Amino acid sequence: MLTQDEVVRLDPDRLEDLYDQLGERGAESVVCRALEELAARLSHTERCYRERRTEDMRKSARSLIAIAEQIGMWMLANVARDVTQCIDASDAVALGAVLARLLRIGERSLSEVWELQDMSI
Repeated sequence: MLTQDEVVRLDPDRLEDLYDQLGERGAESVVCRALEELAARLSHTERCYRERRTEDMRKSARSLIAIAEQIGMWMLANVARDVTQCIDASDAVALGAVLARLLRIGERSLSEVWELQDMSI
């Protein structure tokens, strides 16, 4: 059995910029809303895949890109971008594999941001 173990890379500088721009309270609000929305979008993207609603899945993946970039989750944004490319190419095999990667990276990224928030930025 293959073990999938990718290192999630977050951009702490992006989070620090948010804190500098919005202050602690504002940045925490933005990050919390973004994390909630990312979790919801990841779930929605997976549901669309299971229901074979590729256009809705594409829209959901596109929104993941924007949200992930806002809080410095570049890897998550890139993998969501790969999902849209697989949909555009009508490559069902690649889509299944890339979606699985998106869900793994998404879960790890969400955990990583929560850990970073617990640290002093």
